Amino acid sequence: MTSLEALLFRHDPIGINFEHNSDEYRLEAETIALRLPEAATERDLERVIHEEFVRWFDADTAGPAGNYAQIAHEAWPLWLTYR
Repeated sequence: MTSLEALLFRHDPIGINFEHNSDEYRLEAETIALRLPEAATERDLERVIHEEFVRWFDADTAGPAGNYAQIAHEAWPLWLTYR
């Protein structure tokens, strides 16, 4: 989960990384982590991540699902190692 949180902070999909608030994506990372078993593919993981950002912020702030493709691409190997 810490790796996922760091990944979200680095990519900063909604623009809240102010360099000193590294825990800013902790809650989102936790809810994504709870849903990881739903992800059978990298594309599924992209969907899960996007859905959680829409849930936490709203559709306009989260933006389109494609904005989360790189995050899912980098998170997928972490999930494969974990499970």
